[in-house]
Amino acid sequence: MRLLVVEDDPRIGEDVRTVLTAAGYAVDLVTEGRDAWFRGDTEDYDLVVLDLGLPNMDGISVLKQWRAAGRHMPVLILTARGSWAERVEGIDAGADDYLPKPFQFEELLARVRALIRRSVGHGAATIEIGELTIDTRTMRVAQNGLPLNVTPLEYRLVSYLAHHRGRVVSTTELQDHVYGDDFSRDANALEAMVARLRKKLGAEAITTRRGFGYMMGA
Repeated sequence: MRLLVVEDDPRIGEDVRTVLTAAGYAVDLVTEGRDAWFRGDTEDYDLVVLDLGLPNMDGISVLKQWRAAGRHMPVLILTARGSWAERVEGIDAGADDYLPKPFQFEELLARVRALIRRSVGHGAATIEIGELTIDTRTMRVAQNGLPLNVTPLEYRLVSYLAHHRGRVVSTTELQDHVYGDDFSRDANALEAMVARLRKKLGAEAITTRRGFGYMMGA
């Protein structure tokens, strides 16, 4: 899962990125409004954490332009503006949730997980595909109740395919959502990761559609 964090306070931004990365997400961080608008308008994110008090373009304007352009990724507003009127303004502008500062990182993570699940039609925190269970709270993958040893990158790949179960995900899309802004990625590395996961999960857990991409839950 690939997230965009938009926060002009360097300390808060880095803390949020660190926590989200540790929770299994690929995270891009920007610090000003125009850069945020451009990223959200041209890149495919699973969720955006958006501050409102941004330089160059405020968060509400960024959000309104995304929605006017048909960008539908979930947006969680994270801001020191905590009055009910400002919360209403943010939600009316197209936000999906609102978390005022100061906040607990555990609550931030819970809200992020819930918004991503809802955006792809999953209600529960665990996703079951055949004998596999993916727990989005603990970042654990199990088969028939027995935990499997997967790396953080392998978890990102399994989690993304599981959230989009039944849909063929192209190699390019999977690279974007597994690696984020890591430009050292390549198709061979992704293929090698899929091969390792098939040894751990079973040969049929991830299917390949030649020329199209990968899928779980066919």
